[in-house]
Amino acid sequence: MNDTTPRSSARERLLQSAMTLIRSQGFAATSVDELCKAAGVTKGAFFHHFASKEALGVAAADYWSETTSALFAEAPYHAPEDPLERVYAYLDFRAELVEGETYEFTCLAGTLVQETFDTSPLIREACHRSIAGHTATIEPLVQAALDARGIGAPYTASSLALLIQTVLQGGFITSKAQGGPEPVLDAIAHLRRYFTFIFEGGETPAATKSAA
Repeated sequence: MNDTTPRSSARERLLQSAMTLIRSQGFAATSVDELCKAAGVTKGAFFHHFASKEALGVAAADYWSETTSALFAEAPYHAPEDPLERVYAYLDFRAELVEGETYEFTCLAGTLVQETFDTSPLIREACHRSIAGHTATIEPLVQAALDARGIGAPYTASSLALLIQTVLQGGFITSKAQGGPEPVLDAIAHLRRYFTFIFEGGETPAATKSAA
């Protein structure tokens, strides 16, 4: 097949195919040939854009960060005036994203780093950039809620934002193991209860979506 796809478009199609294939079957099981077939490009086009499969893995993690950052930047959880309601709305939005096949709602960076953390420092670092980068976007939400309610130590925005990411990533893993969305939905529901305990003394607001 002659590759008539513009170079930039070919690269993006390879990255889009990587996001689907890596999340659905893993990095090791995804071959360069399979990526090229899914993207509709030649192997020559692949190696024009990526020096190796490892380089593709790094680029895929960065591309995941770019695409998901745009999604979260425009998400409705930014709308509430009350900072605490924005935190709850963020958790509700994460629950709303849990739909479709299991691989479709899980995190590419989390999936990729589980396989490569000890074999590819470059991919591990890219995955860390992705996960830590999103964590950093949550911190201002949490900090505003802490400030609005006059809550300080031992709670910090950085530790609570990291907790959210840790619980979500763990929920994705257990959802994969169970083969359904219930574990991650239950984890999000428990996060909501925990934040209610911190901010409201234990009264639990109704979540928009929960497996509990």
